[in-house]
Amino acid sequence: MASQPVSATLRRTRRPSPKEEPRVSDVTTQHATERADFQATSDPALLESADRGESQLLDYHQLYELWERQQWRTQDLDFSQDRVDWHERIPPDERYARMYGLSSFFVGEQRVAEELGPMMRACPQEDMRIFLCTQIADEARHVAFFDRFYAEVGVLEAGDLRGRLEETSQHLNPEFEELFDQALRDRVDRLGRDPGDLETLVEAVTIYHMVIEGMLALTGQHFIIEYNEEQGTLPAFVEGFLKVARDEHRHVAFGARFLRDMSQRDPRYTEAIQRAMADALPLAEGVLRPKWIPEEQPDDVEIFGTTIAETREFAAKALGRRLKVIGLVATA
Repeated sequence: MASQPVSATLRRTRRPSPKEEPRVSDVTTQHATERADFQATSDPALLESADRGESQLLDYHQLYELWERQQWRTQDLDFSQDRVDWHERIPPDERYARMYGLSSFFVGEQRVAEELGPMMRACPQEDMRIFLCTQIADEARHVAFFDRFYAEVGVLEAGDLRGRLEETSQHLNPEFEELFDQALRDRVDRLGRDPGDLETLVEAVTIYHMVIEGMLALTGQHFIIEYNEEQGTLPAFVEGFLKVARDEHRHVAFGARFLRDMSQRDPRYTEAIQRAMADALPLAEGVLRPKWIPEEQPDDVEIFGTTIAETREFAAKALGRRLKVIGLVATA
């Protein structure tokens, strides 16, 4: 997909559907994160009580059992209407603008799936390792979900998974590469050499579960889903992406539980969390700003009905709630 000019403001009114039947977005009255299946994950970001540092985090076995109850299949999604929407209802400049978010998820899911093995082996308890095995399966399913969407909707020209990953990577910004290929991978490589290095494991979980999944992925999912629901576009993508988001909340709940347990075990692990945050947060700030937005544009520029400043505020609030429950931020 060649580079195209993109309007700085992309708020649009809802487009009429080629069909008159009600779409999923037409009957949505409750935000997905308020649903019982999302609340069941115990992710502190979803709970107002976390502002006071209160949260009933699930233990590792309970998280595994929840994974068993929340299974889904990419094969059950029908992308036929999404193909119509992408090619006939979404203008070319908006398709190009949407590619930053889509590419970040597609490539990001593939990158993190590769990094979980050493992290799983380094976990000090069997129930931790069992849960991370489920997360490896989840991340592979997320890659399959995006690959099906790209292939069946006809988003890219490449004809296989490897080609689609390479083609879509052109939409990523340098901060994305630094966060995934340096900050996270360097720590995972150290774990591969020394699985007993628990400080490095804590740093890796902080970057993976708190920053990449908790701040970036779940923030992007929130606004991408919201925009598509408002516009009445890509119904199968929204259906699948909601399931991806539910998985991510479960993963982040594991990260919050793990980091709380480790920080209570030894103060040096609290210091490890703080080190990882210091390295990763500036990169995450950059990832939240799409590559195609000019540097001179302020953070109040609006994309798809939301400003960059609003996305950063959303991400910071979610991170703050999780850190309060972990015990790293004082409660009001």
